[in-house]
Order: sequence, then C-alpha cells, then structure tokens
Amino acid sequence: MSKSTTEGEILTIKQVAEYLLVTERTIYRLAAAKKIPAFKVGGTWRFSRSAIDAWIKQQTIDGHDAEHDD
Repeated sequence: MSKSTTEGEILTIKQVAEYLLVTERTIYRLAAAKKIPAFKVGGTWRFSRSAIDAWIKQQTIDGHDAEHDD
C-alpha cells in the first residue's frame, strides 16, 4: 500500500493486535483504559493506523516516562 492509503486506514482490534504483536485482549484493555488512541463505531473499537503509528513513536520517545505516570 502507498503511504497515503495507510495513513487514512481504519483498523480493528484484531488488526491492531497483529500489527503490535500482542493479544486482542491487550488491545481491548488499552483502548478501554484510553491508553491507546481508539474510537468506537457502533459499539466496536476502531483505530486509525496513523494514530497508532504516532502512538508507537511517542511510546518509543517517552517509554520510560509512561512507567512513572501516577
């Protein structure tokens, strides 16, 4: 896919779990706790690929700070 196609891409919990190499349950918990950028459509979680990519970069930069959030 071209970059312009993936930027606007909307992903499901399953797709995000596969992308991040974690379980669907982990993604669900992160979304419910508002720790990962997500939104609901008709009661099901959806994710913007560009927002997930930005979140990954933010975690990489601030990863050590996330452990100390109170």
